[in-house]
Amino acid sequence: AAPRVLNVNVGVLGHIDSGKTALARALSTTGSTAAFDRAPQSRARGITLDLGFSCLRTALPPQLGPGPGELQFTLVDCPGHASLIRTIIGGAQIIDLMMLVIDVTKGMQTQSAECLVIGQIACQKMVVVLNKIDLLPEGKRQSAIEKMTKKMQKTLENTKFCGCPIVAVAAKPGGPEAPESENPLGVSELIEVLKSQAYLPSRDPSGHFLMAVDHCFSIKGQGTVMTGTILSGSVSLGDNVEIPALKVTKKVKSMQMFHTPVTYAMQGDRVGICVTQFDPKLLERGLICTPESLHTIHAAIISLKKIQYFRGALQTKAKFHITVGHETVMGRVMFFSPAPADFNEEIQENVFDFEKDYLYQEEYLSKDSNSSEENKENDQAGEVQLPRQQWALLEFEKPVTCPKLCLVIGSKLDTDIHANTCRLAFHGVLLQGMEDKNYMETFLPKLKVYKLKHKEGQVERVMDDYSVIGRSLFKKETNIQIFVGLKVKLSTGEDGIIDGGFGQSGKFKIRIPDGLKPDTKMLLTVASKKKTKAGKGDATKEDESSKNDSAQPVTISLLFKRYVFDTQKKMIQS
Repeated sequence: AAPRVLNVNVGVLGHIDSGKTALARALSTTGSTAAFDRAPQSRARGITLDLGFSCLRTALPPQLGPGPGELQFTLVDCPGHASLIRTIIGGAQIIDLMMLVIDVTKGMQTQSAECLVIGQIACQKMVVVLNKIDLLPEGKRQSAIEKMTKKMQKTLENTKFCGCPIVAVAAKPGGPEAPESENPLGVSELIEVLKSQAYLPSRDPSGHFLMAVDHCFSIKGQGTVMTGTILSGSVSLGDNVEIPALKVTKKVKSMQMFHTPVTYAMQGDRVGICVTQFDPKLLERGLICTPESLHTIHAAIISLKKIQYFRGALQTKAKFHITVGHETVMGRVMFFSPAPADFNEEIQENVFDFEKDYLYQEEYLSKDSNSSEENKENDQAGEVQLPRQQWALLEFEKPVTCPKLCLVIGSKLDTDIHANTCRLAFHGVLLQGMEDKNYMETFLPKLKVYKLKHKEGQVERVMDDYSVIGRSLFKKETNIQIFVGLKVKLSTGEDGIIDGGFGQSGKFKIRIPDGLKPDTKMLLTVASKKKTKAGKGDATKEDESSKNDSAQPVTISLLFKRYVFDTQKKMIQS
């Protein structure tokens, strides 16, 4: 049997010009197809545009099991260019170990911070590489490296990568123009660190096959080869695979892993799949999968968390760049939380409960958000109560094809690329996609998100012991009929029921089933008596006197909730 090869995907991330590509080149022995800035526009600009891949083979370290075998690191050179953050997010789902490359002369830069955020969302382990140490004068090199190492340790203190290894190297001493004979510094030490960090990634062959294709090319007499990394499930010779973006299904004719023919590949493997009668120009990159396993959706419900480095609030109705699966589209968001009584409920992973009621939020609730009225009622000590879980409804500008459960990242990619600020705003999990184009009518009415409405008016005068006339609760043009039967409360404590309109100016009659309290009656009679006393013809006087006396007018409050997606706009009182 061939010695087993364990594949570990290492994402090489970092700020633009930190030397990621040179480092990947110095590390790698076997190049894979996508390697090293192959796109012509990339060579011209001297930056990496696509996810480049190359690999490095070494003996299997002892912690990964007995017996002969090789450990293969597939180096995924992720673009550092800010506008290409989309590509990184696309690649992040398959990265087992992240290498964050830092220019030792510059330290953390904006995009290094964004890479760190993506790493925390999508990755378990990290190694920091301080590159370009050849630029430090030899006498001061060691102390400069130690200083930067301490600085990086401090930066990582509050992240999940606290205490991760930090290695100093010069991938290409003398820079890009230097002759190839210049040997890299520290690279063999880095390989040892990578080996020590390698782990058996948990791979799962079950589930639907899904592969991220990063290249597509034809081989004469063979067919079209699609190379990429398997994100989930497995694939065998002779399987049918679908290219969902094109709605085409093809049969797998042959497969290769690093130039060796294979009959089976599973999650985490880098593989080339050959199919026939397919024009490679149709699919430069994208997804292929088990037929019918992906859905194309127009909107989605996600559970989400805000990214702490994002400055500013996440507002309902705002637009974000939403990365779902491997696509990035513009989408509008609406945030909602559990009903206040359920703020401390256990978090529901990967499912959404349509039976429950949810509370509409103007923005994602976080420590620094302006707490909304409803939540103020729950916080006794001025401490804003935060729910354990929050959700959002995303509405996409154009439909997106993605797996049923997948990572979602929201960002503001139109922020100035040179502004020193994190553009990643939130991350979450897609819980429910809406495939129907008319989801507004067919699907959203099932989503029970409500707003609490609070209206206030005043008692105008007493009619008798069991009824009063109120004003200022409705606009003149409001149809009072729809409010008839709703319960109200007077500021003096009585409960009332709206009985109907009174006259033409938006006034209304309230029935008080238990009768007015004597004190209330007195209060109201005194107020209206004084008003009449103030001289009938003298309007200005009347205004003044009513200001003085009804300093404590009796107010009427009407509370109800209304479901945002209820087509009948029903008002509900508990």
